[in-house]
Amino acid sequence: MSKIKVGVLGATGAVGQRFVQMLQGHPWFEITALMASERSAGKRYVDACRWNLRGDMPEAVREMIIEECEPGPDCQIVFSALPSETAGEIEEEFAAAGYVVCSNARNHRYDEDVPLLIPEVNPEHLALIDIQKRNRGWSGYITTNPNCSTTHLVSALHPLHVRFGVKKVFVVTMQAISGAGYPGVSSMDILDNVIPYISGEEEKMEHKEPQKLLGVFDGVGVRYADIVVSAHCNRVPTRNGHLEAVSVEFEEKPTQEQIVQAWRDYRPLAQQLRLPSAPQPAIIYDERVDRPQPRLDRMAGTVPGMATVVGRLRPDPLLHYKFMALGHNTIRGAAGGSLLNAELLVARGYLGQAPALLAESAMIA
Repeated sequence: MSKIKVGVLGATGAVGQRFVQMLQGHPWFEITALMASERSAGKRYVDACRWNLRGDMPEAVREMIIEECEPGPDCQIVFSALPSETAGEIEEEFAAAGYVVCSNARNHRYDEDVPLLIPEVNPEHLALIDIQKRNRGWSGYITTNPNCSTTHLVSALHPLHVRFGVKKVFVVTMQAISGAGYPGVSSMDILDNVIPYISGEEEKMEHKEPQKLLGVFDGVGVRYADIVVSAHCNRVPTRNGHLEAVSVEFEEKPTQEQIVQAWRDYRPLAQQLRLPSAPQPAIIYDERVDRPQPRLDRMAGTVPGMATVVGRLRPDPLLHYKFMALGHNTIRGAAGGSLLNAELLVARGYLGQAPALLAESAMIA
């Protein structure tokens, strides 16, 4: 069974490199196109890209010639790591030309007919794809993943919301410098310091992404969840891994034991399908009093960097309970989120190859 051909938009940047790294040896996907800006087009990837990830640049892509970010490459899926300044129009051009766009950019996350996806949380929102294609007259389509801080917040909240109903959330994020891209934050700004502001981040977490992700698809669109979120977003001097202090109020107050059991029982669709990038389990509850910690726990789980780690669950004197949540921001919070979305699209038949690929990879639970 041949693999599905995929391309990477913005392949030379920080998230683009993470896409390239995570796609190496993937059982379903094969990189056949790397695309970047005009100044990189025509160059070998090894010449145009300053590789900033641990380990060497994969041999399979070193000699590939970078193409411009325009429809034409021989691939079915394009993973978008483009900056928001250019992503919107380019992604639309690819979708109109028949490509499946799995985007990490923010431009289309809040469009009414574009799925904003965490496969464990809201796979039913894939139904928006047919509405999107009909509305826009496209033969392709766009799916998006949320920003890195929202991803792990909502992942931790989802099994609790299903069982007990989340009403209010207060969250303080401690976000790694890699979330600002490369070279990111100046060392003179971040060393010996915490920066209590990340442009646009609090607005996404308070008013847009959690409510859409936890919303209900009603056959026409998504009815946003009625949840109040208050967020303080901070940049801290850790390299990778966003740590979040979360306080929650529920519609029906559970016991601590019921919350822990909800996390431990959690086995959503992505894990049932055994998608290649889906960690088993999706949520890791750590009972140690001083965990999770970014340096020690950001790569926890069966698929390193893809799980959400929670801990320090205890009563909250203002709301009901509080806990810590941790996740890797450039793996699950960026490239890995889009990659898992693409795997879900395959498994649910949105690319046509699901039965053969699932059977060959022995991925059916």
